[in-house]
Amino acid sequence: MAPNASDANGVLFESDAATPDLALPHAPVQRADAYPRQYVWRNILLFAYLHLTALYGGFLFLTSAKWQTDVFAYILYVVSGLGITAGAHRLWAHKSYKAKWPLRLILVIFNTIAFQDSAIDWARDHRMHHKYSETDADPHNATRGFFFSHIGWLLVRKHPELKNKGKGLDLSDLYADPILRFQKKYYLLLMPLACFVMPTVVPVYCWGESWSNAYFVAAMFRYAFILNVTWLVNSAAHKWGDKPYDKAIKPSENISVSIFALGEGFHNYHHTFPWDYKTAELGNNRLNFTTNFINFFAKLGWAYDLKTVSEEIIQQRVNRTGDGSHHLWGWGDKDHDRTEADAAIRINPKDE
Repeated sequence: MAPNASDANGVLFESDAATPDLALPHAPVQRADAYPRQYVWRNILLFAYLHLTALYGGFLFLTSAKWQTDVFAYILYVVSGLGITAGAHRLWAHKSYKAKWPLRLILVIFNTIAFQDSAIDWARDHRMHHKYSETDADPHNATRGFFFSHIGWLLVRKHPELKNKGKGLDLSDLYADPILRFQKKYYLLLMPLACFVMPTVVPVYCWGESWSNAYFVAAMFRYAFILNVTWLVNSAAHKWGDKPYDKAIKPSENISVSIFALGEGFHNYHHTFPWDYKTAELGNNRLNFTTNFINFFAKLGWAYDLKTVSEEIIQQRVNRTGDGSHHLWGWGDKDHDRTEADAAIRINPKDE
């Protein structure tokens, strides 16, 4: 059964929009019921172990690991991050652009190194997050608080509403990709090799790093770091920041998150126009490493059919639902301060 459009609390694809400025026909809501949380103690213990080893790994990163190991851990952080941002998120969850098989293969390898579930499962949860944002059908409903939206949602049983509405979610496009099917089928074999074994073995055999430094720095510390950076998009970027595009939703423009999450912190824009491959308005590319990554492969022809939003639609949306914090588009904007305009230096001016 297909999801009921009237139940949707956010747009997922451009086809979900119903107004001229690409919004839902009704105002979004924020709600969470009193469903009792059932703790998953296996997950609690595993995440406790992960963060304890990551703290030790962070100490070794600063004190005893070789510089090659630190650089290698940073590289793994970037590529695993791209496996989420450019792969599971922008390509597979939102279909904001298309990719030829070599790029899809690269991204699925990066995604496996990241270990945040298979790309199919990650995209499934993220589609639910957008379709039913800030309700009980949202996997990490920010209405339940910062801790829940950051990591708590992984420590408890899923809400029945999530399971109920998730049954109608269309994932046929994901299962149609043989690369994604292969990853999901062999994930429990591929993931440990990519996320833990390879990052540990490479430093030991390539530049003589100790086993403990390699494991705790390149594997555990790096993994926990990118994991928490990803979670900050669900927590911090749903709590702190401006809302220049839609003041009625929790997602906000959070520059700090964007820096660490390779451009994923322009979150108010992203939830307003989730099919835009940039996840941000044009002009934020300096803090949007993922957009530059996609643009590079677009030049090679491996990424194509990149979707974005026109300036006209953005301005309509800013004027109708924004909180007034949007920057000026440029010279002559109706909100451009007259004193500032008169004081501007104009080189080689010409009367018109």
